[in-house]
Amino acid sequence: MKQRYAIIVFLVLIGTSAMTSFYSYRATERLVEDDMNQALTLALKKQQSDVINADTIRVFNSFLQLDELRGSAILAVDTRQKDFRCEANCSMATIFSMSEQRPALVIWMLALLWATFCFFQRRRVTPLLTGMLQYGDLLYSESESRFFNAKGEYVKLTPMQQQLMEMFFHSSNHTLSKTEICDTLWPKKDNANETLYTLIRRLKPIIESHSNLKIEVDRGKAYELIIK
Repeated sequence: MKQRYAIIVFLVLIGTSAMTSFYSYRATERLVEDDMNQALTLALKKQQSDVINADTIRVFNSFLQLDELRGSAILAVDTRQKDFRCEANCSMATIFSMSEQRPALVIWMLALLWATFCFFQRRRVTPLLTGMLQYGDLLYSESESRFFNAKGEYVKLTPMQQQLMEMFFHSSNHTLSKTEICDTLWPKKDNANETLYTLIRRLKPIIESHSNLKIEVDRGKAYELIIK
């Protein structure tokens, strides 16, 4: 797999994990708020007073339906209003511990496994770079006269395709004129334009499927090997 796609997959997994965790937290937060509000309403209604005392806290806890909230939720008086108002609060840590984070954790672990796989895959390929020419993620071994993709797999080419790719790799700007190609590959042929067109047409899908390179025509006079 091409490096940019591997990075995209990793970022998608990380983003999915974060969103899953956030939505789970928000859903639990709403559930906690509803439970605390109903418990506070019932507690104040039972004692028929807005004054908070030890009995209020005890009664409030008895009306909580979520066991995890008992002893964790607190009662406070809001003094920002004209009249004192009793409120129930709960820490973010408590809400987070109550939320279902296992799906997010599983996705996070998948992201780590993916990153580890890509790292070792790249390390396996790296030694191939020694003594090789590289353009984009396509490698050429001069000692073996072979092309390899980013995974270290041999790219099978016909002798004519092989010779043309070698010409592209040895060109300083990876650009070859039609005349240069025809004179090198078919020196005894008066007009090799159609033969060249067929060669390029068949070579293009092979190169694009095994690398991040592609062959483009430059104003009908030259061919250029470029990175997508």
